[in-house]
Amino acid sequence: MLTFVSAASAYEMNHHSTSPAVVVQGPPEEAQFLAENESAMEKMMVDMASRPTGDVDRDFVEMMIPHHQGGIDMALAFLKYGHNERLQRLAQEIIITQQQEIAAMRLAIGDPLPATMAVPGQPPPRTEP
Repeated sequence: MLTFVSAASAYEMNHHSTSPAVVVQGPPEEAQFLAENESAMEKMMVDMASRPTGDVDRDFVEMMIPHHQGGIDMALAFLKYGHNERLQRLAQEIIITQQQEIAAMRLAIGDPLPATMAVPGQPPPRTEP
C-alpha cells in the first residue's frame, strides 16, 4: 500500500529542520540565482497543495500546473544567470514544453488557456491594432 504525503506536508517537513541556512560565498549572481530558484520552489510547493475536489482529473491538473510552472520559473532564473549555452537551450526548451503541457492539461479538463507568454530571448508577439 502506498502512502501519499501532500506537497505542503512534504514542504513543511523539509523546511522546518534545524539545519543552518546555506551561505553562498561565490559570485553575487550565484546568490541571486539560488534565491530566485528557492522562491520558485517554495511557490510551487505551496501552489501544489490544492484541496481534493472529488474529480481525479481536475485534482491531477491542479497539482501538475504549479509543478510545471515551477520548472518554468526555475528555467527562467537559470537563463538570467547561467552561462552554459547547452543548458540555456535546454532551459528554453523546458519553458516551451512546460507551457505546452500546461495548455494541454487545461484544454483536457475544459479550462481556458492561459495568456500567451513570450519565450525568453524573443520579442513578444505582435498585436494588431
